[in-house]
Amino acid sequence: MTSNTAKPENLGQLRRSPQFDARKAARSVKEEMRENLLCMIERKQPLFAGIHGYEETVIPQVVNAILSRHNFILLGLRGQAKSRILRGLVQLLDAEIPYIAGCEIHDHPLRPLCRTCRELVAASGDDTPIAWLPREQRFVEKLATPDVTIADIIGDVDPIKAARAGRDLGDELTIHYGLLPRANRGIFAINELPDLAGKIQVGLFNIMQEGDIQIKGYPVRLPLDLLLVFTANPEDYTARGKIVTPLKDRVGAEIRTHYPATVEEGMAITAQEAWVKRHGRNTVVPNYLSEVVEEIAFLAREDKRIDKRSGVSQRLPIACLETVVSNSEQRAVRNGEDPAVARVSDVYSALPALTGKLELEYEGELKGAETIARDLVRRAVGRDFSRHMKDADFQNVIKWFEMGGELKVSDTSSADEVVKQLRKIQGLLENIDRVGVNGKDGAGLVAAAGEFILEGLWAHKRVSRSEERGFFAERPKAPEPREPQNRPPRRQFN
Repeated sequence: MTSNTAKPENLGQLRRSPQFDARKAARSVKEEMRENLLCMIERKQPLFAGIHGYEETVIPQVVNAILSRHNFILLGLRGQAKSRILRGLVQLLDAEIPYIAGCEIHDHPLRPLCRTCRELVAASGDDTPIAWLPREQRFVEKLATPDVTIADIIGDVDPIKAARAGRDLGDELTIHYGLLPRANRGIFAINELPDLAGKIQVGLFNIMQEGDIQIKGYPVRLPLDLLLVFTANPEDYTARGKIVTPLKDRVGAEIRTHYPATVEEGMAITAQEAWVKRHGRNTVVPNYLSEVVEEIAFLAREDKRIDKRSGVSQRLPIACLETVVSNSEQRAVRNGEDPAVARVSDVYSALPALTGKLELEYEGELKGAETIARDLVRRAVGRDFSRHMKDADFQNVIKWFEMGGELKVSDTSSADEVVKQLRKIQGLLENIDRVGVNGKDGAGLVAAAGEFILEGLWAHKRVSRSEERGFFAERPKAPEPREPQNRPPRRQFN
């Protein structure tokens, strides 16, 4: 149906429309998605825009499930784009489809399911009113929680509707439909499937297999046209008693998601999702600092003090980067600087964005979330420093500190003030070109690069740092004087 052509408004106009295709009208949702997916592949159109790192792993498996007309589940830890993938399935639906106007379950005009629509078509024939449903409204999503009821998912008898129409409670026309029937001719997604009560899981596989439901003991035949998709934590899904076996058996494909495999993939995701470009103010995040933020997440996923079963969400580097930019933004406003350039000290200011996203093991609980977060930042800087400053000579810098030099840099200090302090350290700014900065660049970039080098040296324990003194060198302690010992007099022999 083109934009210049008036859409059919009743069943007769729909049948007579030159754009009406009887074969397409008879397709199921799964057939519709399958055909549209094959067309996108043939035209080499991008699938699941905005998803990075899954091109060779998850996406091919999702494609196979759709081409096989399978209901499927995505198994993965938090922050692995499971919900985004499910929402991206909408692109595989037709732009819009016709349905009988006013129908709660969007009945097909040629194949109505509910009794109300069947009676309407029988009485009105070609004059049956038609409405159009856009693809965005054909996706229904529900977060599974223990308090979800059959009425929420399937439906329930509505006594008020029965009383107003003077009908018996056992009449099909007294049913108030739940989310699942209202998703008819579309996609129904359930997040965290294991949290659903067992009786609701039974209702789901009844719909999947038999197309019937029971509401208050009243059997209702509803062969719904649906693609059912789910998400779950792998451990919950495999735990005995969490999933009803018949439901698990009817899920066509189990697809494992994962975190980014490389720092570059993680940076691409974070750059896409993080709010870094602030309206009305120029903000700059040096590339090496974006690497540091991403390394924090990678190190956290490897850390034994952090719960592997919970995972470390990709939201951690996203929230961290946004807070880093905010701290640099307020410093720039206070000091009248433009642009606002992020520094390593801003990463330490983002600790509140890190601590709330770390689920700790017993050992981690003993140390505390903030201590672990600080340690992760230090190690991330150290790892990135090794990448950029390999074979760099910092002997003059270390000597400066060993000769008694000290430098304290605040995250509120202006860039000019920081650069002035950094220039006192012989040999420090000679290596900033290794992170793409030269002396002619603005003070903000020079200050950020110099601070990164100092933090890197501290991370590798080549200089020391404390909150009170800033950067300094530990002087070797003088050996303690030995106490004189009273020796017994020598014995003389004749």
